[in-house]
Amino acid sequence: MVETASRDELFGNPLHPYTKALLSAVPIPVPKLKRERILLKGDIPSPVNPPSGCKFHTRCPFAIDRCSQEIPLYREARPDHWVACHLAE
Repeated sequence: MVETASRDELFGNPLHPYTKALLSAVPIPVPKLKRERILLKGDIPSPVNPPSGCKFHTRCPFAIDRCSQEIPLYREARPDHWVACHLAE
């Protein structure tokens, strides 16, 4: 799990890059509206042999050196909005 928040907060203000990518894939019920789709690149990590640091860093477009070395702590970035990302604010 990379992020938890209330439904409205999570859909309205996602903080983790993976959450943002997932939400960009949700269909919009109004055909004329378009959403910019976030397509993730890179290899999906092996669950048997996961990478060091953040498990998403191999696919994250914003990853920095710290992401590959240190597992991000699950922290409260906003009231009742928790995220495990070094870069989320």
